[in-house]
Amino acid sequence: MARALAAEAYIVAEEFGDPDLAKPRWKVSYSPLRDRDGRIIGAFHYARDISARLRAEVELAATQDALRQSQKMEAIGQLTGGVTHDFNNLLTVIKSSTDLLKRPSLPPERAARYVGAISASVNRAAKLTGQMLAFARRQSLKPTKFSACDSVRALSGMLGTLIGSRTDIGTDLPEETCLVNADPNQFDTALINIVINARDAMDGGGRLTVAVRAVEEMPAVRTHSGVPGEFVAVSVSDTGIGIPEENLGRIFEPFFTTKGVGKGTGFGHSQVFGFAKQSGGDVIVKSEVGSGSTFTLYLARVAGGERSVDTQEPEPLIDRHGTFILVVEDNPDVGTFAVQTLEDLGYRTVLAKDASEALAELAKDADRFDVVFTDVVMPGMNDIDLAHRIRDEHPDLPLLLASGYSHVLSQNGTYGFELLHKPIRSSSYPDSCTRSRRGSGACGSWAISRRRPPR
Repeated sequence: MARALAAEAYIVAEEFGDPDLAKPRWKVSYSPLRDRDGRIIGAFHYARDISARLRAEVELAATQDALRQSQKMEAIGQLTGGVTHDFNNLLTVIKSSTDLLKRPSLPPERAARYVGAISASVNRAAKLTGQMLAFARRQSLKPTKFSACDSVRALSGMLGTLIGSRTDIGTDLPEETCLVNADPNQFDTALINIVINARDAMDGGGRLTVAVRAVEEMPAVRTHSGVPGEFVAVSVSDTGIGIPEENLGRIFEPFFTTKGVGKGTGFGHSQVFGFAKQSGGDVIVKSEVGSGSTFTLYLARVAGGERSVDTQEPEPLIDRHGTFILVVEDNPDVGTFAVQTLEDLGYRTVLAKDASEALAELAKDADRFDVVFTDVVMPGMNDIDLAHRIRDEHPDLPLLLASGYSHVLSQNGTYGFELLHKPIRSSSYPDSCTRSRRGSGACGSWAISRRRPPR
């Protein structure tokens, strides 16, 4: 009351009442009383019991939290079910093929067919895991400054093949360059995924238009407000059946699809969403049932020239015999297979099962090794700590990373290290371990031309 008498108007919320009983929560407003001339002649306060409202707010928050948990568990269940279904199908092909390959006197042509089925299933599995990582924003991106317009032009021929002759395709590209800094391969994949879904929505044919434009704002989407700034908007518009309002909020969910069984995994739009968010952008959908849809991918626009691409062929090793590789892999099966593959191809190897063993081998005599080939995620050292340690202690020792998934790499990039993505083809071992990049000599440049005469 003294504050109100001093001309202050304010509100407090406090508990008042008998401490031995349930004390209500009160909202009390204080204000001065003035006469006609504006002089303070007293003070006034008004109290309202807000206990019921506060209890309702607490109950509402608890209900909303329970709903979020329920929705989260439902999403996990849907994701798990979808992954299980797709991988069981792939494993069925692989298992059946390996069983048939064990049959005696199998004709070579049939054996080749079974091997081809295994290889195709592995490729589909790798694509599926890549799409899952893209949706989860845990893929390891390789951002490069490139022109969105040039990428669309380069893809135009392929897009025409994808959508078929019954659908007309057109492009609307500005004269300005529209540079973005993103992973160009994932950009192409995102664009192809949108186009494939647009093609399926125009089953009877129609028109598809890909447009690129520079914009000064990324508009509000879902629960996010608009973001001012320089962006490049890449839009794909179709004249298909459109998306019902009730499905618009679900189209980016993994495995959500309205297509028939066997006509898609429902992961295409999820890859687009994950790539856009991980690249600092977003994707917005506008659709009208019966009139078509427009998917617009927003990426931050950058200034300056495009990065030059080094087209010089790497200098290969004269031969592989005598090249000594330290293989660091905590998974026994993968480690044994990598060593056997490299030795079959003429390399010499030492296998270390963790970072401690690798550092111990290097401490004995680091000069005997021509390259270190190491998994990224291992027990003992988090993510690429081993790679940084080797770069610090042995700056001239080339190093090659392999990873199926790394949270640190997905957030921060590869730190200049060369990276192989699992699953690794057997041909990737020699291709990578004979590659040569002239540079500073640090691990990031990993010049794997022989540093010393062969032993």
